[in-house]
Amino acid sequence: MSLLSELFPGILEKEWGAIPEWRDKGRPWDLLSSEDKGLISQITDLNDGETFIHPNARIGDFVRIEGPCYIGSGAEIRHSAYLRKGSWICDGAVVGHSTEVKNSILLPGAKAPHFNYVGDSIIGVDANIGAGAKLSNVRNDRREVFVTLSDGKRFGSGLRKFGALIGDKSQLGCNVVTNPGTIMPPGSMIGPNETVGGWVQFKS
Repeated sequence: MSLLSELFPGILEKEWGAIPEWRDKGRPWDLLSSEDKGLISQITDLNDGETFIHPNARIGDFVRIEGPCYIGSGAEIRHSAYLRKGSWICDGAVVGHSTEVKNSILLPGAKAPHFNYVGDSIIGVDANIGAGAKLSNVRNDRREVFVTLSDGKRFGSGLRKFGALIGDKSQLGCNVVTNPGTIMPPGSMIGPNETVGGWVQFKS
C-alpha cells in the first residue's frame, strides 16, 4: 500500500470531480513542489493558467482569490476567505470565514471552516480542522522540512515549505498547531490547544 492510499483512501472509493494526480504515491508531499507536474503546474494545465470556479460552487462576500486556483462543484468559500495561488478546493470542501489557503489541497468534503491557516498541505476526504487551527509550513530556521513515517524512519522532504498531511476523516480541535512536516493517519482525533509534529501516533 502506498502512503497516498494509506492516508487518503477516500479518493479511491468513488469517482470524484477533478483531483490532482500524484506522480509518486509514496511521497504525496512532492505534489506541493514548484516543479513540473506540481500543484500549481497541474492547475495551470487544467485551466490554461486561469482560476476555475465550478458553477455550483458558492463564493461568499469579500473573498480574495489569487490564481491559479481550482474550486470544484459544491465547494463553499465563505466570507473573507483568502485563496492564494495553488489552492485546489475539491468537490464539497469548505474554506471558511477568514481562512487562508496557500498551495494546498482540500480533498472532497474537507473543511477548514473558521480562522484557519493551511499552508502547503493536504487535508483528507471529510477531515475537519477546528476553529483557529494552523498548519504551519516553514521551520523557524528556514531549513528543509523533514518527515517521519510510521516506522520511525526520518528523512528530508526536499521542500523548504511543507505543512501537513491530514488523513481522511481526521478531526483537529480548536487552536491546534501542526509543525512543518506533520503526517496524521486517517481518523486521528487531536484535542484542542495541542501542538503536534512528526507522525502523529495518538488519539484523544
